[in-house]
Amino acid sequence: MLLSYKYHINLYLLISLVILVSCKLQEPLKTHGIIYLENRSQKLVINTTNKNDVVSIMGKPHIKENKNELTWIYIERVLTKGRYHKLGKHVLKDSNVLVLEFNKFGILEKKNFLNKDKMNKIKFTKKTTENKLSQKSFVQNLLQSIRQKMYINKK
Repeated sequence: MLLSYKYHINLYLLISLVILVSCKLQEPLKTHGIIYLENRSQKLVINTTNKNDVVSIMGKPHIKENKNELTWIYIERVLTKGRYHKLGKHVLKDSNVLVLEFNKFGILEKKNFLNKDKMNKIKFTKKTTENKLSQKSFVQNLLQSIRQKMYINKK
């Protein structure tokens, strides 16, 4: 009897370990845009693929630029849960952009695939600009606060 009890405990521990490991191996993903954009873009051939072929392979574009809609942009973004040091926050796993340019006959002339590594990192300044036109005078602030108090009392 004692031997079977230890056997069951070991079996339960083994099953729970397998469940925990299998849950950790599956990454929860949040995707936005076209899934597997890089693989689909490889099917597009320059100077032979037309707009109809692109729509059948990729679907409708996210962005159409220019008046004649000669530039199409497709986007893919994949977020995953962060590891322990990120405390489960979403982390950017993939960010891909495909830019397709067509000629006036609708034939693909140029394709440009940008991934997370090729994108430029933009540095923003920490300086702020003061807008003196939107600053209100003391009287305007006073009247606005009185108006707010009046409307609160009406409710």
